Formats: sequence, structure tokens, C-alpha cells
Amino acid sequence: MESGRELRILMVDNYDSFTYNLVQMLQVLGCRVTTVRNNQLDAAGVEQLNPDAVVISPGPGSPTEAGSSVAVIRAQIDRRPVLGVCLGMQCLNEAYGGQTTYAPRPVHGRADSVWHSQQGLFKNIPNPFPAARYHSLTVVRIPSELRVDAWSNDGVVMAVSHRDYPLYGLQFHPESFLTAFGESLMLNFLEVVRSLD
Repeated sequence: MESGRELRILMVDNYDSFTYNLVQMLQVLGCRVTTVRNNQLDAAGVEQLNPDAVVISPGPGSPTEAGSSVAVIRAQIDRRPVLGVCLGMQCLNEAYGGQTTYAPRPVHGRADSVWHSQQGLFKNIPNPFPAARYHSLTVVRIPSELRVDAWSNDGVVMAVSHRDYPLYGLQFHPESFLTAFGESLMLNFLEVVRSLD
């Protein structure tokens, strides 16, 4: 992909108000975003749309209530990059056999310090940095295909990525005003997308 070409992003909407904040952030960063609800899309539909990358939005409930999100992630493994945010990260974890359970304590609308590995999406991001948490669930039993890239002070996994493919999950909300460097994280994801062509 040429660096100047507008990236085509498919946003899988898990019926969440934060979805449109993510859409707006991506549009500001120069992407053309197509948004489709999680129950109006399957893996074949993704192929018809042929986006450069897929973003799985936050949403209420658990991965089992996220429509086609888990199946869409499974179908992208060797096709295109994926970024899952909040529920989207939980869907990524479950797509490879992980589990989701109740967090030690629900956190809604608070910035907490996030520590990270300085790899992948966290390249050139201060360590730690404040990030917005809005979740009652957390990932557990991380499958061997994924690695933990970030965590909170209370030991909750805040980011994962696939060891071999450009599949990423963020438990926190990069689009929130409570998250410092959210735009930088998204630019790092878009840099990965551009690098694959």
C-alpha cells in the first residue's frame, strides 16, 4: 500500500456508543471506515467488502453475545490485520481458545496506568501511560498463539497480540480522552496495516 492511499477499515459494531468515537478517530487519521453491525456480517461478507483491516468495537456483554465478531476474527488470521478494542480484545482471546471472566473489580470511566512490553502497537509509547478503562470482564487463560503486551497495576491484561500475525487487542479505550497517546497507538496499528503491502 502506498503511504498516501486512504486505508479502508471495516468496523464491526458491537452495539456500543464508543464505536463512533473509534470511527471518528480513524477518519481523522485519514481512513475510510465502513461500519457494519455484528449480526449483519459474516466472514464471507468481510471478503466482499475487502477492507485493508478490521476493527472489532467495544460493546456490552461477553464474546458469546458479540454476534459474528469471533468468527470474523478467526477468518482474518492470514488475510488482514485486526484490532479488537475492549470486547473486541476479549473476542480475539476467545477466537484462539482463551476465556473471559469477571474482572477482580469492575472499572468504568477511570484512567489507570498501563504498563507494556514496548513492542508492536506500543512502539514509542511512554511506559506506563494513563488509559481509559470501561470493563467488568477480563481475559484469562491466554492461548499460546497470543502474547500479553500490556497490563494494569492490578494485574489485569490490557493488551494482547498474535505471535505470528498482525492481530491485536486492547482492553482499554484508545479513543477516549482519558487515554494519553491513544492516537499514537492507532497510528502504530495503521503503520502495520500499510507495511503489509
